[in-house]
Amino acid sequence: MNVIILCQKNAILQLMKQKFDQLSAKCSKATTKHYSTSFSLGIRFLGHELREPVYAIYGFVRLADEIVDSFHDHDKAVLLAEFKADCFKAIEIGISLNPVLNAFQHAVRKYNIDHELILQFFNSMEMDLHLQDYTREKYDEYVLGSAQVVGLMCLRVFTHTHTQLFEQLKQPAMKLGSAFQKVNFLRDINADYNELNRSYFPGIDMDRFTDADKQVIEREIRLEFAEALTGIKQLPGSSRRGVYLAYVYYKKLFHKLTRLQPERVMTERVRISNGHKLWLMCGSVVRFQMGLL
Repeated sequence: MNVIILCQKNAILQLMKQKFDQLSAKCSKATTKHYSTSFSLGIRFLGHELREPVYAIYGFVRLADEIVDSFHDHDKAVLLAEFKADCFKAIEIGISLNPVLNAFQHAVRKYNIDHELILQFFNSMEMDLHLQDYTREKYDEYVLGSAQVVGLMCLRVFTHTHTQLFEQLKQPAMKLGSAFQKVNFLRDINADYNELNRSYFPGIDMDRFTDADKQVIEREIRLEFAEALTGIKQLPGSSRRGVYLAYVYYKKLFHKLTRLQPERVMTERVRISNGHKLWLMCGSVVRFQMGLL
């Protein structure tokens, strides 16, 4: 009888923990939707079992990014250090009272996401705490931690136990993350430089941003998009459509940026309207179903 009672008690406790895990997943999803309609749209086209862990990854990344970008009236270094410590503690013990970290640790443990990727991500966030004169080496280091490792985290979810496929697609996944990040840099160049006193692109004087400078940046992004597409085509069907939709959105955003003169890039922020996003979504779904990627 005591064994039966103990089993029932354990089942109740497990159910209570599951409710908190469900709440955590909903918080990560809400965070993603609040900050990025484009990524939310792409995630909706992933296989159902992949959505929750990808929301968890994006929610985690978004909170760290907000610390270094938005919390100007607080000690960002302290907040980021606490967030980092809480993150690894959550991964170690399998729970966090921070719902977004709780969802992230669950994804890390389930999909065996390499802790080194998380450390590299925090390294780039820490770089954002200080004014940087980005050399090419520092620029590459920042992009690795802020974007490429996030692509690898998602790839680990997409490939899960298929280690050989993960290794095969690592480079394209990193190139896709890099291309996305550099498009963001180009789109946000005005806010980064004039509001946050940041200039990521190495060897470029933002006070004299020229068309030649812009073309150098664009050439690099084009090459990364091309390499990324080869990897997207090899993704499992459960993830290929959602990743391709995100790719299509960013390619369109990039195309709009390439048509602007440097002075307009320095003063405007290019956007894709929600209506246009839906049109891109429909077009990408048709191409996917017809095998025209």
